[in-house]
Amino acid sequence: MKVVVTDYIEPDLNWESAELAKRGVELVYHQLKFAPIERVVEATRDADVVVVNMLPITPQVVAGWEKCRLVIRHGVGYDNVNLAALEEAGIPLCYIPDYCAEEVAEQAIALMMACGRKVVWSRKVLDESSARGQWDFAETVPVFRMAGRTLGLLGCGRIGSLVYRKLKSFGLKFLIADPYLSAERKNELGIELVDAETVFRGADFLTIHTPLNSETRHIVRAETLRMMKPTAYLINTARGPMVDAQALAEALKQGWIAGAAIDVFDIEPPPPDYPLFHAPNVVLTPHLAWYSEDAAWRIRELILLEIDRFLEGQPPRYVAKKA
Repeated sequence: MKVVVTDYIEPDLNWESAELAKRGVELVYHQLKFAPIERVVEATRDADVVVVNMLPITPQVVAGWEKCRLVIRHGVGYDNVNLAALEEAGIPLCYIPDYCAEEVAEQAIALMMACGRKVVWSRKVLDESSARGQWDFAETVPVFRMAGRTLGLLGCGRIGSLVYRKLKSFGLKFLIADPYLSAERKNELGIELVDAETVFRGADFLTIHTPLNSETRHIVRAETLRMMKPTAYLINTARGPMVDAQALAEALKQGWIAGAAIDVFDIEPPPPDYPLFHAPNVVLTPHLAWYSEDAAWRIRELILLEIDRFLEGQPPRYVAKKA
């Protein structure tokens, strides 16, 4: 059997090679993210299993496969994979949604706190006060106590529910929208749900934790940004295309909202002229909400687990479906 990795972010795949060799499996790995599609097709043509990080899996790539029976997405989201082409070919897409939920929840909370306490922007105040020899806090005003503020959650799945649980003791109020949350899960969490518009209008902090699909693409746009309070902050650690970056930059410049903290972008990495680079009151981090040493190893272990399940004739733990 042959496993082909199209692109990867690990320093090396020596551990995977050694583990799969014990199982009699050949592992071939490449860095093809920016390669011509013909090169991608040739490299993956005879794979039984394809493991992909960010390389686009297009219908042309799928059409070139001779015997692939499983695609494993190295990560949670799978918007770089053409599900329709895979379904037509009868190939399941396995993804790994449970390796970094803690990390992303922690990052969302950290970004929320950074906005609420104006942690990043306070450095400018410190530098200018130091140069002046006198404190001047004008640029940090206003800051509000976190207790009593309203946190809006768009999505309350693995990550959104962790954010909720971790912050329950902070004295926050919550507005939560998730039309797909089961009644059983809602009762387990002890929450009430509202619609997305109520979240946009009522949140002091709004954080996004939904999958990217046709319903959620540009869920944050000029129309919804104008619904928000001028004192509100937007946090996105989900997927870049959830947010219309140009509309958000305009909202920040015009003061429709107080600020934003963004870890994900619709172009990655964002180019130097990306609109949010020139917007005020924005904290930007480089799509690292998923990262910890723990999570980086856990996803490697879980991908190997999925290959083991495949070898044993078992189905993947999580199979992606078209929205």
